[in-house]
Amino acid sequence: MTGNGMLRPDYALIGQWVKPGSRVLDLGCGDGELLRELMDSRQVTGYGVEIDDASILACVKKGVNVIQGDLEQGLSGFENDSFDYVILSRTLQTMRHTEGILKEMLRVGRQGIVTFPNFGYWKNRVQVWQGRMPRSADMPYQWYDTPNIHLCTVRDFEDLCAQHDLNILERVVLTHGRPVTLLPNLLGSLAVFRFEHRR
Repeated sequence: MTGNGMLRPDYALIGQWVKPGSRVLDLGCGDGELLRELMDSRQVTGYGVEIDDASILACVKKGVNVIQGDLEQGLSGFENDSFDYVILSRTLQTMRHTEGILKEMLRVGRQGIVTFPNFGYWKNRVQVWQGRMPRSADMPYQWYDTPNIHLCTVRDFEDLCAQHDLNILERVVLTHGRPVTLLPNLLGSLAVFRFEHRR
């Protein structure tokens, strides 16, 4: 939930994409908010993976199945094709092994869903032009304490998908929770992609 009690816009979008009764793996699931919402609204089953002790405790309190794990170590604890969807929400940019986690997502799941702050958003570009690292609602950290190590743009992610033969099924770019269709790489602050292996 957001601070005003509304579901985060990217979570609401993911909820529309996930079919009822699916098996879902939520990587870097935080306090389990998304998985709890999907369990309630879409009757999904599945697990969250989280490294932070306090977040794991929050998941347990919500009744969310959670496994403690470091995503940088891969997903070796999960068998091939175990899930319908593997979700990585606002975590891709913190991963050291970006290509590796995308491969692992589609090894254990049929489709992947990622969300990430779009570094190409015009307000970010203006801050860089003014000589500063961008800060925003989607990237609230200072340059010296940010967990974000691989910031990318919408176009960068699409290029990466093409290089790895990933088929983008849906793409929505949001600003202030609303879809942006005109110049999304310039005017959108948060990107949400659903993808699978090219058949």
